[in-house]
Amino acid sequence: MSRAERVTDAVAFHGEGPYWDDERARLLLVDMLEGAVVELGEDLRPTRHEYGGIAAVVRRRASGGFVLAVERGFRMLGEDLEPQDEEVRVLDDPAIRMNEGGCDPQGRLYVGTMAYDTTPGAGTLYRLDPDRSVHTVLTGVTISNGLQWSADGTTAFYNDTPTDRVSRFAFDPVAGALGERATVATIEEGAGHPDGMAIDAEGGLWIALWGGSAVRRYDQDGGLTEVVDLPCRNVTACTFGGPDRSTLYITTSRDGLPEGEVEAEAGSVFALEPGVAGAVPYRWAG
Repeated sequence: MSRAERVTDAVAFHGEGPYWDDERARLLLVDMLEGAVVELGEDLRPTRHEYGGIAAVVRRRASGGFVLAVERGFRMLGEDLEPQDEEVRVLDDPAIRMNEGGCDPQGRLYVGTMAYDTTPGAGTLYRLDPDRSVHTVLTGVTISNGLQWSADGTTAFYNDTPTDRVSRFAFDPVAGALGERATVATIEEGAGHPDGMAIDAEGGLWIALWGGSAVRRYDQDGGLTEVVDLPCRNVTACTFGGPDRSTLYITTSRDGLPEGEVEAEAGSVFALEPGVAGAVPYRWAG
């Protein structure tokens, strides 16, 4: 077992979706429930970009700037994270919001939804194509999280948090569709619930454990190979960053703590040098 180091103060209420921006050597994360993107430069001092509502997923665009999944759709952002263009609307139900997602090797962005009251099966996994068309990929989701692809692009890894399992799907790279589903790993009772996910250059899956005060690494056969301990209960997501993608950055949250419980370090970013580099992250091709 290893232990992550705290590298920022509390920069978010519900820190999520960390993303390393290679072009500017900065870490971006969302303060999801506050509707903000937090920018951490080389000195890891935070700059907040406030949008209101929900800020769920941020990814760089191949054409420049960024795409941001918001409460009910997608917004285009400029290089300095300023809003551009009209929102690409996806949802009409006020009980449903966007949550987590990621880009496939072809540059399509997938973002899952969830009900505010976490109604089982109320969510959907959507795909945003480069032409800004939106397509349904998976239904019956409860809390969509953690989406990564194998190096050969034929397998997608996915977490629907309340299932307590890390899933593997056969992936059709031409159609952008998910096929047969299998279980890679099951999180045992009392160890937390699988939230965000990163993948390393060796194919290892790094799973943040909501309620579990840890990040775990599993190989693609489901073998547990590493446990990273954190002082915060609600660990939300992780990503590789730095010049050679050798640092694992981990986000945490103050949301969902038991009434009266205070964690001074919750909402901070933590980091670890795990001895393996992260896989190259994909951009949205729009």
